[in-house]
Amino acid sequence: MTFDTPQNTQNRSETDAAATAGPEGTLPPDQPQAGGDEVIGVRRGMFGSTDTGDTSGYGRLVRPVALPGGSHPPYGGYFDEVVAALRDALAAGALALETALEKIVVFRGQLTLHVRREHLVAVAQVLRDHPALRFEFCSGVSGVHYPEDTGRELHAVYPLLSITHNRRLRLEVSAPDADPHIPSLFAVYPTVDWHERETYDFFGILFDGHPSLTRITMPDDWRGHPQRKDYPLGGIPVEYKGARIPPPDERRAYS
Repeated sequence: MTFDTPQNTQNRSETDAAATAGPEGTLPPDQPQAGGDEVIGVRRGMFGSTDTGDTSGYGRLVRPVALPGGSHPPYGGYFDEVVAALRDALAAGALALETALEKIVVFRGQLTLHVRREHLVAVAQVLRDHPALRFEFCSGVSGVHYPEDTGRELHAVYPLLSITHNRRLRLEVSAPDADPHIPSLFAVYPTVDWHERETYDFFGILFDGHPSLTRITMPDDWRGHPQRKDYPLGGIPVEYKGARIPPPDERRAYS
């Protein structure tokens, strides 16, 4: 007997369904989401194109857009130690963990602390300085745009590394499109200088307190923020004021 015989057809179908479900929530709409995921919208098609015919074969794909829901302790591994140490350190400064954080998410082996933006600097300062935490290094800032996440459309994600304890976590903070202000972490992690500028350039998040929040890639007079999901995909007239591309023999060599 082999796996291709009719006797195993049912088992093979169940295996294929489990293998192709994926973490994005491609289950039928009438089936409840697992793990308390937060459904913020529905995506139709593969590439989001609505003004032309879809020749990709994915035009009928319909799936919910879901964000991981909050996790409950115990979180596993060193995550419980980190959360407990953060709770005690914040309490020493008269700030409750539940006040500073919106939720704690453990997803795909990563710990993410969703911080309320007014407490971002205080939480980052404690994570950096407390002896039991010592997250000394922030490797950058990533912007995310969720147009369907009403009231919190813009997200900024900060990956942190503790060199002392060899641990990692992520901070995530959100802001509404109508008020895209998030406190800058430049005073805590100077390495985010250019990363916050890039996130401002491409997503339009205003990092309050940044020493020089100017565009880093697009021209200063560029309109809009190209990595937002509602930004046009083409037909944008490109004008670089005063720019000149030198001939190949005049270009800088790095060899």
